Amino acid sequence: MAKKKLKKRIKMSKFERLLYIFAITLLVTLPVAIVFSKATLSQINFEVEKQKKQIEAQTKTNESLSMKINELASLDKIQEVAKNEGLSYNNDNIKNVEDEK
Repeated sequence: MAKKKLKKRIKMSKFERLLYIFAITLLVTLPVAIVFSKATLSQINFEVEKQKKQIEAQTKTNESLSMKINELASLDKIQEVAKNEGLSYNNDNIKNVEDEK
């Protein structure tokens, strides 16, 4: 005669089931959350580096424009433009105005 094996079923309370479900859910979602947060951080770092490059490029442009302004505002350049426009420098026409205090 064959004996049937009886399986004993362990009864779990609702709290234990809830605890197991919570632990399994945590074990599944935690790695996904870590990967997602690292991917987001990587994306943000990429954007920061992109902004730094744009700032550097704009700074170089600003410096170049400042040098151009200084070059155009120099006395030699002003005299050259005045000469090209037919203006002349006449020392007799210069009048000094003194401040009366």
